[in-house]
Amino acid sequence: MGKNKRKKRSKKAADKPSAAKSDAPAKPQAKKSSGSLADKLRARLAGGRFRSLNEALYTNSGGENFRRFQAEPELAEAYHRGFREQARGWPRNPLDDVIAQLQALPSRAVVADMGCGDARLAAELGKRHDVRSFDLVATAPGVIACNIERTPLKNGECDVVVFCLALMGPSLWRFVGEAFRVLKPGGLLKVVEVRSRFEDASIDEFVAGCRSAGFDLVKPYDASNRMFVAFDFQKSSRRPSKTDPAFAFRACVYK
Repeated sequence: MGKNKRKKRSKKAADKPSAAKSDAPAKPQAKKSSGSLADKLRARLAGGRFRSLNEALYTNSGGENFRRFQAEPELAEAYHRGFREQARGWPRNPLDDVIAQLQALPSRAVVADMGCGDARLAAELGKRHDVRSFDLVATAPGVIACNIERTPLKNGECDVVVFCLALMGPSLWRFVGEAFRVLKPGGLLKVVEVRSRFEDASIDEFVAGCRSAGFDLVKPYDASNRMFVAFDFQKSSRRPSKTDPAFAFRACVYK
């Protein structure tokens, strides 16, 4: 009798639905594939806009780019967002090297960061040096919006001028001329450029052009980074040539 009762109770228990097998309708699962596709499309659109803006910056003069970005300041944020995305794939960010080198200079040097972007150089060195940041649009505190062919800096005011991936477009030698104007005698011009931009002309031709513009190479250029080439020039006592050098960079095309 006792065994039969236990069997009946076991059977009844077995007939009850378990908590794991609920009759409630299952909640619809989010479609991960559609979200992933939307993200990819947004990234593709953003990348396309960045490449379009990049092409314009490398094609138009400094004055033309300044007028356009001032009329549509949202373009600057779109460009910088795309630039940051590109930088994530670099083996080493060349600005890291520039910052480390400037840390070694005597304190309170006056540094002009031309084409400063997010003004990271000022953010990291502002306590040690007097960093002046210039770009087409002021997208960070302390940035002065201007055409860097002609900044508001005084003649001979700076100890260092930095162009880190900023020598864009046909205004190249006007930018270099502005560096000559604002640097003190013997001042330092630091240039970093994408290696592929030298495919139409040699690195030595660029160095010769800078010499014509009044600058001497301080030490051999650094090509240890497989993507970039870095230069340190010193402002000489020579007068720059009145004729722009023939050297021109190839436009930098991001994929």
